[in-house]
Amino acid sequence: MSFEVDPTAPKHIVRRDFLRRLSAASAATLACGTPRALRAAQHLAVEQPTATADACILIWMGGGMAAPDTFDPKRYEPLRRGLPVKDMLSTFPAIDTSVSGLRICRGLPQIAEVMDRATLIRSAVQPDLGSILHSRHQYHWHTGYVPPQTVACPHLGAWIARVLGPLNPVIPAFINIGQRLEGVGESEELKAFTTGGFFGTEFGPMNLPFPADAAQSVRPPRSMTGGRFVSRNKLFRNLVEQNPHRKFMSDYQQESMLRSFDNAYRLLSSGHRDAFDISREPEPSRTPYGESRFGQGCLLARRLVESGARFVEVTTEYVPFLHWDTHTNGHETLERMHSEIDLPIARLIRDLELRGMLDRTLVVIASEFSRDALIEGVPGSTATDQATDRVDLITEIKHYGLHRHFTGGTSVVMFGGGMKRGFVYGRTADERPLIAIENPVSIADLHATIMTAMGISPQTGFDIEGRPFYVTQDGQGKAVQELFA
Repeated sequence: MSFEVDPTAPKHIVRRDFLRRLSAASAATLACGTPRALRAAQHLAVEQPTATADACILIWMGGGMAAPDTFDPKRYEPLRRGLPVKDMLSTFPAIDTSVSGLRICRGLPQIAEVMDRATLIRSAVQPDLGSILHSRHQYHWHTGYVPPQTVACPHLGAWIARVLGPLNPVIPAFINIGQRLEGVGESEELKAFTTGGFFGTEFGPMNLPFPADAAQSVRPPRSMTGGRFVSRNKLFRNLVEQNPHRKFMSDYQQESMLRSFDNAYRLLSSGHRDAFDISREPEPSRTPYGESRFGQGCLLARRLVESGARFVEVTTEYVPFLHWDTHTNGHETLERMHSEIDLPIARLIRDLELRGMLDRTLVVIASEFSRDALIEGVPGSTATDQATDRVDLITEIKHYGLHRHFTGGTSVVMFGGGMKRGFVYGRTADERPLIAIENPVSIADLHATIMTAMGISPQTGFDIEGRPFYVTQDGQGKAVQELFA
């Protein structure tokens, strides 16, 4: 199925059309036999690499984190009236880090201190995908596939949960922290990739949008304690098994749903659920994470990985025109985002290290693309949905910042999990266009690197509807071996 857009259509119409086609493709997949194929699927025989990590934490900067204003500083031009926009590359000066010669942007002093534990990729690249929509790029980043597909593509976390299984049978293998899937802009697009895909319900994420309330998610209602909780669970299973509409579900779907109920019941009945209660964290180790949802999410992620979660995604939350989605007031917004992420991320790395967990926990900081003041996509891009407004001179502070979606070069930071320490890989140009000019890393190769660290071959696949479907697109992803220690 192809996806074409009318370049003259308003953005909200383009998004709506994309969502309609994506939803139709996913619904058709579930109704027309993917579960039947899965029921008889044979895991394709490939040699699995030796894992260097047991768990992965993805720190997701949803909305387009500007690399020149975070991890890849360029020539700095301070704010002044009349500044030509073409001269504006970074709006923050560079600061030193714990690695000699490595500099990142002002506003991230705590992260700067732990960069000697990091591998910094400065040459990640993304395609334009025919339309530079956040929804399309976030789907692509999280699944490895360009939407829509003829099958419901699993999230990376679902692949890890399905192929590796749980570290702790009580703790969900895949947990998503900080992203609301209801009541915010583009929620349906977010739901499209935040799933187990064709693997089924049991491998999808446990969604915890508010970390402070996570404990309530794993606590039975007070009215259903003891024997009543047990009897209600049995009654619920019976309702599902006797559902008159089950003829519209494959056996695989039915069994997957029931197994997900069993998993939930096991968690709600277990003392391991205390890991979800961040109020139990001693104050000296809880306070440095701060009171923001993101900071609390980082703390919760550490507690869950410590208790046996395989894959945890923590997000600053993607909401259109908020957070990293800096279409206006870019510099001021980035100042706020720096302060929100700096200490929690640094604290997470230090805590994992203090607990002896960093070597076997891969922490990845990533976003769907970078940003530029002038260029949309890459130089010469014909992708639709590009910004058309143009400001040549800075006359107001709202103009000062990087506002346009840029796919030609961005940064990804990786800690632990077998990666090198204090290492920089790749480079972008020093002057516009800031494209990757050394060792470009595609999303397929980045995914291959993450999966290889987790002990999963990039060629791992399942037979879906009579054809193989791989963890990296067409099984072509190649791990970047230079990143491994």
